[in-house]
Amino acid sequence: MTTVDVRPAEAAGAVAAPGEVLDSVAALIGNTPVVELRSLTRGLSSRVLVKLEGRNPGGSSKDRIALNMIRTAEADGSLAPGGTIIEATSGNTGIGLALIGRLTGHPVVIVHAGDISDEKRKVLAAYGARLVVADWEAGPDDPANPRAVADRIAAETPGSWRPAQFANAANPAAHYRGTGPEVWRQTAGAVTHFVAAIGTGGTVSGTGRYLKDVSDGAVRVIGANPVGSTYAGGAPGRILVDGVGSAWPREWWPHTFDSDVLDEVHTVDDREVYATVRRLAAEEALLLGPSSGLAVAVALRTARDARPGSTVVAIAPDGGINYLTKAFDPDWLSASGLDGDGS
Repeated sequence: MTTVDVRPAEAAGAVAAPGEVLDSVAALIGNTPVVELRSLTRGLSSRVLVKLEGRNPGGSSKDRIALNMIRTAEADGSLAPGGTIIEATSGNTGIGLALIGRLTGHPVVIVHAGDISDEKRKVLAAYGARLVVADWEAGPDDPANPRAVADRIAAETPGSWRPAQFANAANPAAHYRGTGPEVWRQTAGAVTHFVAAIGTGGTVSGTGRYLKDVSDGAVRVIGANPVGSTYAGGAPGRILVDGVGSAWPREWWPHTFDSDVLDEVHTVDDREVYATVRRLAAEEALLLGPSSGLAVAVALRTARDARPGSTVVAIAPDGGINYLTKAFDPDWLSASGLDGDGS
């Protein structure tokens, strides 16, 4: 396998000058654009800005943590040259790992739930990842749980390494060093509220912590939570928003989620999430994924209640291309009870 030296300057996502030839796809990670919503915010006295993480080369914010986790593991020796990367993930982290693994010469095995979109499954295969199906609803002590399955495969694979994105400090660190400074710079320090959906918690914790630090605590950090997730204190249930939420009790929440950073957590009904996704496409020409709809729905709520002149920034973790057979499919939406305007 041909490998590429992913150097620190590239890993930071340095902006390329016009006409510059980049050494690696990894140089495209980070420095994602921010766009202001115009249609969905009519009548509001505050701005809502959306940071488009789907512009990363692997299509999501998870490229950031994949690069930082791999680079950190290579530096500390826990990932040897040619070592196999094995991770349990619902899709986007797997895509990021498969992309960086391809660049750096590491085979990748992804243990996933069987309900990820066909598009994500095909992207993983295109990057050369080996896919293993497990039961995401199994408890943490169940041997059928994806993390347990990934641990077993790792134990059977010499020279393998588990990123353990739910416990890896390099996850939130990627956002503290990258996403947070970008948001601050792109808004010229005007951001007053930061909104992100909570999955592993790395984005909201790392970015939120940076924004708290740089603003002396002035920026309010808000978590967006799907129905069925326990992050807002509700009962666990089926989660219909890909890649976010936790159906486990607090003691089993990811170590990468620092709830102390958050000022608020808002739960959004699934129909409102998917209606927001469709409105973003129809009214703002933004084709985004369900977790983006979740974050934007909370950002719009926040903007309605915020002091006039506030600037609310929401993270859009990925684009909508990988959800055409779900979020944008009328039959799937109807079968899932998610059609309608969400009101």
